[in-house]
Amino acid sequence: MGIAYQYMKASLIRHVKGVDELGNIIEVKMWKIPERTADNPYGYKYSLVYIVNGERVIGYDNAEGKGEHRHYRETERPYRFKSVSQLVADFYDDIEKFRRGEEP
Repeated sequence: MGIAYQYMKASLIRHVKGVDELGNIIEVKMWKIPERTADNPYGYKYSLVYIVNGERVIGYDNAEGKGEHRHYRETERPYRFKSVSQLVADFYDDIEKFRRGEEP
């Protein structure tokens, strides 16, 4: 049954979806998975996304087989997960940098 089965038994710990003052979508989804694995040693599954004009401009996730990574527009780079709170802080910091016209 493997990893996909484990995620089916995951517990949703946070789901926030909203629209910022500029009309852009911010969505944060996080699950606690029942067992840590080599692919997921921290025990969390997550997807954080910032959508501008219908397109993802910033995203953090740990999709199966891809490991932890972040997206900025079309670029994908590895991300080093430290904690849930640091993940959220890094995501919102990237949003603020994007709004200032800086590359996160």
